[in-house]
Amino acid sequence: MRLFVAAEMPQAVREVLAAGLGRLKADQPPARWVRVEGTHLTLKFLGEQPEEIVDGLDRAVAPLLAPLPQVRVKLGGGGFFPQDRRPRVAWVGGEAAGLESWAGAVEDAAASLGLARESRPFSLHLTLARLDRPWGVQAVEHFQAQVRKWRFPEFAPHEVVLFRSELGPSGAVYTALRRWPAGVPVKESDGA
Repeated sequence: MRLFVAAEMPQAVREVLAAGLGRLKADQPPARWVRVEGTHLTLKFLGEQPEEIVDGLDRAVAPLLAPLPQVRVKLGGGGFFPQDRRPRVAWVGGEAAGLESWAGAVEDAAASLGLARESRPFSLHLTLARLDRPWGVQAVEHFQAQVRKWRFPEFAPHEVVLFRSELGPSGAVYTALRRWPAGVPVKESDGA
């Protein structure tokens, strides 16, 4: 099974994405655009794994995520992997203090089961398109200018999801296999 762990997007964020992507698809060079209903913030891509790994992940991830504090995600701005001059993946970025701890917990749980650690540091991003051919400078600049205008509502994910990804002719289909609570609400100080 092809697996990954992610936080899902609320409907309000998906509505901003749907409106923005509709405009971008019309005036950008060809790309394989994501389906809005499948958007997510990937914490760890696990790749092809045997079915037995699911139960192991269930036992390993939940206790590491449970005590971590809540995070607030604010999406905004965009860019490209590996870089603007050689774009292959277009994305929306953002900020979420503490989300790297969630990703680290998932990374530690996976490593405890013998899965390889990610060599790159965690980078909050929401993939929008995969480019079969790199876009030119004008298309890159237009994409970044348009994405900067998008206004996403802040949100606080309350769980992390283990997804199975099945590639089909109309794109990937994601099936949630496990859900783990995350993000213990931070108590407000009463000023006493």
